[in-house]
Amino acid sequence: MGQKVNPIGNRLGIIRGWDSNWFANPKDYGKKLIEDDRIRTYLNARINKGGISKIVIERTLNKLIVTIHTSKPGIIIGKGGGEVDRIKEELKKLTGKEDVQINILEIRRPELDAAIVADTIAKQIENRINYKRAIKMSIASALRMGAEGIKVRVGGRLGGAEIARSEEIKQGRTPLHTLRMDIDYASLFAQTVYGKIGIKVWICKGEVLAKRDLNPNIIAGGGKSEHEPHGGERRGGFGDRRGGDRGDRRGGGGDRRGGGGRR
Repeated sequence: MGQKVNPIGNRLGIIRGWDSNWFANPKDYGKKLIEDDRIRTYLNARINKGGISKIVIERTLNKLIVTIHTSKPGIIIGKGGGEVDRIKEELKKLTGKEDVQINILEIRRPELDAAIVADTIAKQIENRINYKRAIKMSIASALRMGAEGIKVRVGGRLGGAEIARSEEIKQGRTPLHTLRMDIDYASLFAQTVYGKIGIKVWICKGEVLAKRDLNPNIIAGGGKSEHEPHGGERRGGFGDRRGGDRGDRRGGGGDRRGGGGRR
């Protein structure tokens, strides 16, 4: 058996916050957990083309706050906010609560969000675009936006082949065991005419060295966005140092060799 851990679950409480923020009595815990799952399943099906990355659910005594992180807020809001009001009424019926609040946060860089990248690849595969081409385009755009590394694995009847297989394409670095590395992970499937094709995406956004607020809404909505690459200055510093060291060493070696020749 493979001993694999979800990279997001591995970082909870260290550099990642929980997507459900509430406390409950042991008696009510199971009910609330199932309700959270129902809300997420319903919203993902209801807003199919809304570019949803994640849904954060918070609960107070009688209030339910649902925050939708999306790359296309206009689709969810609708004309004059009519669509949001309809979704709010539907959630009231689903949960049986009177006080439901919906917040919408825009993801400024969807190319660096694993869930949105996986969804884009899935939609392209469903539209019969070659899976390798779809993956390579997503990898190129993620690296262009400042990702340190990206890994994509697809599995199933790739290209409609008779025998299922899995393929992995990666670029840059994705150190899954380094807990200070901000690694985003998503797993979903594309429903094709010849069966399901599973898609897994890992995106490394750099190191998190400072103490981070674990509320996922603050991270995404604040000045330092979750969807901005971390440690950009630091990477530049390492790059300069590497270049300088190599250049000096090679230059020094050249002088030594020249000296040897003269001797």
